[in-house]
Amino acid sequence: MARPPILSLALPSETGRVLSIQSHTVQGYVGNKAAVFPLQLLGYDVDPINSVQFSNHTGYPTFRGQVLNGQQLCDLIEGLAANDLLYYTHLLTGYIGSVSFLDTVLQVVDRLRMVNPGLIYVCDPVMGDEGKLYVPPDLVSVYREKVIPVASMLTPNQFEVELLTGLRITSESDGLKACNILHAAGPSKVVITSLNIEGKLLLIGSHQKLEGQPPHQFKIIIPKIPAYFTGTGDLMTALLLGWSNKYPDNLEKASELAVSSLQALLHRTLEDYKAVGFDPQSSSLEIRLIQSQDDIRNPEVKFKAEEYT
Repeated sequence: MARPPILSLALPSETGRVLSIQSHTVQGYVGNKAAVFPLQLLGYDVDPINSVQFSNHTGYPTFRGQVLNGQQLCDLIEGLAANDLLYYTHLLTGYIGSVSFLDTVLQVVDRLRMVNPGLIYVCDPVMGDEGKLYVPPDLVSVYREKVIPVASMLTPNQFEVELLTGLRITSESDGLKACNILHAAGPSKVVITSLNIEGKLLLIGSHQKLEGQPPHQFKIIIPKIPAYFTGTGDLMTALLLGWSNKYPDNLEKASELAVSSLQALLHRTLEDYKAVGFDPQSSSLEIRLIQSQDDIRNPEVKFKAEEYT
């Protein structure tokens, strides 16, 4: 006798269902490997699409793997659509390596919003850091002209903010001005995840709650750690998504929780490497994600937001 057709196995999610389009590494924690697990710990159903699958991150001497193209991304979305599985509360994107793939992501945004007009799109516009661009230059204009207008939250670093706004940031007031430029282009929430200004490391957050009204803006001073870690930006954006959805009108609290969680994880990573005699400044460190579950799920808030008036 023929089995009855299976109509749906995807139950509604009380907290949220996230489609995360990012890179994937077999070993180590960057991209989806750094984002999916923390979001699951915070109670979200997360469906990852791996834009690349590499053996390890590209900071190692060599890497091998495959790159997903735009048509393959379309095929996955069509497969979900054919089974009525395209309802998501959030879309999360990180590193994207080509204009064609980013254009396809924009089509995915439209498709998801046809199913759920309230979709929240959290975009980490990964393009470079510390003055170095590591994506094709053509991506900058696509992010600026097409992605920012449809994003709900943007989480760039200092270099990426400068690329997106054309504004050289040398002061906190420059950072606030850059946030205002980005608000005018689209997203109601902007978090500049790292700003090096006058020897200090800052996070600057900005939430425009009502159109036409000045945004609510704040900073968090972050202590510098004398080491370089991989995957921190991907993890930070995931934490900001998770906590800002739990506190939708309080970006300060969400940022305090995200920063405190990340800092606890980084200190654990640093101590674990030191414990085996490894010099933390000799190369980049793989974050200790699994060992930091409690700090992700229940962070102790040690870093407080200071409001700009």
